[in-house]
Amino acid sequence: MIFLIIISAQFIVTFIILGQNKFGKLPSGERLARVEASPNYKNGKFHNLNFTPELTEGYSMWRVLKETIFTKKINQKPNEVPSVKVDLKALEPEENILIWLGHSSYFLQADGKKILIDPVLSGHASPFSFSIKAFKGSDPYTYEDIPEIDYLFITHDHWDHLDYKSMMALKPKLKKIICGLGVGSHFEHWNFNNDIIFETDWNDSIILDKGFVSHTTPSRHFSGRGFSRNKTLWVSFVLKTPTLNLFFGGDSGYDTHFAEIGKKFGSFDIALLENGQYDKAWRYIHMHPNEVLKAGSDLKTKGVLPGHSGKFDLANHEWDEPLNTISNLYNNEDFNLITPIIGEVVHLNSSAKKYNRWWKNEDEKLAASNK
Repeated sequence: MIFLIIISAQFIVTFIILGQNKFGKLPSGERLARVEASPNYKNGKFHNLNFTPELTEGYSMWRVLKETIFTKKINQKPNEVPSVKVDLKALEPEENILIWLGHSSYFLQADGKKILIDPVLSGHASPFSFSIKAFKGSDPYTYEDIPEIDYLFITHDHWDHLDYKSMMALKPKLKKIICGLGVGSHFEHWNFNNDIIFETDWNDSIILDKGFVSHTTPSRHFSGRGFSRNKTLWVSFVLKTPTLNLFFGGDSGYDTHFAEIGKKFGSFDIALLENGQYDKAWRYIHMHPNEVLKAGSDLKTKGVLPGHSGKFDLANHEWDEPLNTISNLYNNEDFNLITPIIGEVVHLNSSAKKYNRWWKNEDEKLAASNK
C-alpha cells in the first residue's frame, strides 16, 4: 500500500509539472495531420536523414548517468564570463551585424531587418529556474534591450533553444516566427497569433519579404520538452537577404547534410555552428570541434562562429574546452574562425577580423583565485 501511494504521488506530481504552460503542447488536429504527412515522419516520430543512435556504441544510459554523477568536475564554470553590451535599438539601419548572446542565441541585423535566433534570456536553460543557470556575466541583455524583431528563427524545441520566459516577454515584439514542423503547437498553446507562425519541413522555402528568403534545411539531432521525443522537427536554416547568405545550424551531429547544403546554397557569408555540450557518448547528435571545422569547409562559408558554449554547463567537458580545442585545431582553413565575446559586434560584410582568445584570460583569473 505504501509503495502504491508513493507511485501514485509521483504520477500526480509529474502530471501537474508537465501540465504547466512552459512545457508547451504537442501537435494535434490540422497541425498533426501536416506533421504526419511529412516524408521525415514515420511510425509516430521524426527521423534523421541517416541512422542516428541515441548513444554511441558501447555506452548505456546507466554508464552515462554514472559518469555524469561520479566524474570529478574540473573547471566546469568560470568565475565570470566577459561580455559587452551595445544599444540594439540605436543601431544604424544600414549596418549588417551579428551579436552572439551566448550559447545558441544570436541577434542579427541584415539589410535593415532585425533577426533573433533561439533567444534564451531568462538566466537558465531548463524548466526550473534553479537548474542549469547561466554563467555569471554571460547574460548582459534583458528582454527590454531587444528591439522589435522582424524574424524569429527557432531551430528546435529543447529548453536551451526555445525558452518559455523569453518567448512570453518578447511576444509583443515578434513579427514573424519561423520554426520546424510541430513547434508551432507550443506557440499556439502560448496564445501567439497563428498568422505569424511559419512551420516548415526540411527543404521548404518561404519568401519572408522582398529579397528575403528562408530555406529550411536538415540537422542531425532530436527534439522534445517532456517525456515525448521527436514529435516536432529539428532544423537548420539558410537565410538569403538582398546582400547576404547566412546559415543558422542549430544543434547537429556531423553528417552528409552539411556538404549537401553547401553544394545547394553555398557559399555563405557566415555559418553559426554548435561547438560545445558534446560528449563521446552522444557523438551522433552533437559535433566535436574537429567536426565543426569539417562542417565549415563542407558549407563553403567565409566565416564560422562556433556557439553552443560559453553560457550553460550541459556536458562533462570543461567550460572553455570547446573554444580551446577548436582554436588549437584551426589551421587557417578556407574560412575565418569567429570567436567574439558575448555582446561583441561582428560585422557581416567583413569576416576577416582575427579574435583574441578571451576565455584564456578567464582561465588565468580562475587559477589565481584557486591559489
